[in-house]
Amino acid sequence: MITHPKNVALFIGVFVTLLVGVMLYAFSVIPSLHNWQLLLAVIFIVITGASYVLLNITLYKELDTISDLLKPYKKKAENPARNIYINTTDPIVKIKKELSDFAVQKQREIEELKKLETFRREFLADVSHELKTPLFAAQGFVHTLLEGAMEDIKVRDRFLQKAAYSLDGLNVLIEDLITISQLEIGEIKMHFQSFDIHKLAEDIFEQLEDAASKRGSKLKFYKYSPKSCYVFADKLRIGQVVTNLLVNAIKYGRENGIILFSCSIEGESVLISVKDDGPGIEETHLNRIFERFYRVEKSRSKDQGGSGLGLAIVKHILEAHDSRISVLSKLNQGTEFQFRLKKGKVINEKG
Repeated sequence: MITHPKNVALFIGVFVTLLVGVMLYAFSVIPSLHNWQLLLAVIFIVITGASYVLLNITLYKELDTISDLLKPYKKKAENPARNIYINTTDPIVKIKKELSDFAVQKQREIEELKKLETFRREFLADVSHELKTPLFAAQGFVHTLLEGAMEDIKVRDRFLQKAAYSLDGLNVLIEDLITISQLEIGEIKMHFQSFDIHKLAEDIFEQLEDAASKRGSKLKFYKYSPKSCYVFADKLRIGQVVTNLLVNAIKYGRENGIILFSCSIEGESVLISVKDDGPGIEETHLNRIFERFYRVEKSRSKDQGGSGLGLAIVKHILEAHDSRISVLSKLNQGTEFQFRLKKGKVINEKG
């Protein structure tokens, strides 16, 4: 196209040449024109035209260089609508778009860094607080014993039990922190296999029977849930997911309540659900309950114990399975957690 800068420069060069030719012709047919006037005019036109051509070539060459320098720093926009190809070779149009995209990208990165910095500060504060609580408790019990309470056997045993309980809680917290850190950086690899998640839930029911009975809760299977439900996943990690969801339901569900586990085959996937009939969760909290250390009721959660990382671990494990955890809850109507896994092959188990 003639509007392209380089074509414009070429056009002007041709135009100058033609103009000089016309003036020379005019000089030959109009004797009144003097040689020096024509010479000055030609020199002026040639210098002006040559300067314009050189300026355009130099300017657009530099713009192309700037455009090339920006390429390594460009990323595809998250919004597909921004990945628009502009069908033009005009460096000014290209550089304008590239600089605009570059500015938007850098602004997004700055905002993301600000969010990460806020998250880092909150995380460090949360970890410090969570570590201090059991550590200071155990420290207090041990110092009390050293200051003379060792003589009373009943006091000694009671304080040692409390110190041990606090240290056990500290150990759980540290283990969960290690687990979630490894999940986030992909250090924990998933080992996929087909297994019966209904049978896995039965085994977990037995492990949690004492914890449930202390609150009068009953762990049950949904009456329409199939007796066998095979999934293709990491058995160990999915066992951790189911355990965390059931423990969460026991802690925060209604006392003397019922906790239902269900699985249903839907095409090539299996829908798994853990439901309680507890007080439910307010809608304002639903988007945050999978964050580390987030507690709906801080005082009550402290009494219930736990590391505050259970649901965050659930979220990361399921993401490693290309799945996601969802929650349905209404006040005074209970809470239900759901997730999907790939359907597995049925395995004939003998003996």
